[in-house]
Amino acid sequence: MSVQAILFDLDGTLLDRDSSLLSFIHNQYDRVSALQTVERDVLVNRFLSLDQHGYVWKDKVYQQLIEEFSLSDINGATLLQDYLCHFPRHCVPFPNLLPTLTRIKAASVKLGLISNGFGDFQFANLQALCIDHLFDEILISEWEELRKPDPAIFQRALKKLGVEADSALFVGDHPENDVRASRAVGMKAIWKRNEPFDQEVEVEADACIDDLSEILRWLLPSPRHA
Repeated sequence: MSVQAILFDLDGTLLDRDSSLLSFIHNQYDRVSALQTVERDVLVNRFLSLDQHGYVWKDKVYQQLIEEFSLSDINGATLLQDYLCHFPRHCVPFPNLLPTLTRIKAASVKLGLISNGFGDFQFANLQALCIDHLFDEILISEWEELRKPDPAIFQRALKKLGVEADSALFVGDHPENDVRASRAVGMKAIWKRNEPFDQEVEVEADACIDDLSEILRWLLPSPRHA
């Protein structure tokens, strides 16, 4: 297989979202006095539980927190706006992110990104990680009006990049939205192991990695990856 393009998911793949969110919520607690009527650890742990690793949007998370803890001096809209404004300042990359993407780019392999989420917010996170300029194409579900695992968003990305599915890799942490969905359109899929999914399902990927730098071996011709 000659790799002409490598496409990535964002949250849980390039962005260490769990570490980022933990940093943010502690910071928000320190800044917003209305939250301090609840013990820090209690509020933080409940926030993380309701968030479900990013699969519940924050308007619902904040509304639930307000109801459960009877937070009368703040409203959900204010907390959500604070999240949108301040979260990018807490973005934590996974190890070897920038060196890996830089090496891929130097090898003349195209880079793409497909992320579910809100366009401006996800792009701000890419900018916070200082990697937005490295991608040839960035597709975010709100902007595309398509969401993973819809095959159309993968096909659109491949068309924009000008490559065929069988010469492209997709790297992501979600067994269904990333791995199964990209393989369904003919791409090779690399599963970046992620704790929330480790015990849930058997992941049928073409390869599994724990560190982003492991992707670099796919840039070298090898019978193993033919």
